[in-house]
Amino acid sequence: MSDILVLYYSRGGSVARLARQIARGIEEVDGMQARLRTLPPVAPVTQVAAPPEPEEGAPYVDKRDLAECAGLLLGSPTRFGNMAAPVKHFLDTLGAEWASGTLVGKPAAAFTSTATMHGGQESTLLTMLVPLLHHGCVIAGIPFTEAPLNTTRTGGTPYGASHVAGVDDRPELSDDEAQLARALGRRVAQLARKLQA
Repeated sequence: MSDILVLYYSRGGSVARLARQIARGIEEVDGMQARLRTLPPVAPVTQVAAPPEPEEGAPYVDKRDLAECAGLLLGSPTRFGNMAAPVKHFLDTLGAEWASGTLVGKPAAAFTSTATMHGGQESTLLTMLVPLLHHGCVIAGIPFTEAPLNTTRTGGTPYGASHVAGVDDRPELSDDEAQLARALGRRVAQLARKLQA
């Protein structure tokens, strides 16, 4: 079995739910399994060191996860049309992995959640993909052959999976959002399998 790393930061639970749907899609592909990992929060002033593992959900990422994965899906809530600070902070620590080519040739994609329909989903996804391009990843999106992409009235873009949580931060995914997240997981896993052949 080859692992596809599903790496994310989630505050209200929406991004975590997208990650679980993506993982389901990955595991629909023969020979592929999802490796769910999260990122710890960051703060401008450190008061207490982060615990070695989160109290619930997926464990924190280790840089070995990047070396051991056959593909990567990166998730973040949207912060003013950009990725959240913990995701950017983690990416900024990957100089050695960039220099050694850890992610070169591996398929990658992005996913996000916003409070509003026009809250920056697409710009967030694109800003998350830029560092992955620098790492030499093969970028995957969601093609319009996925029927829900043509009919969704909530989240889902050709740039990656997404969710509209609303101003009251509802983490439940719509059917279209869940289907598109699974489709993105399948796509990255299928690409990884082809690239390994």
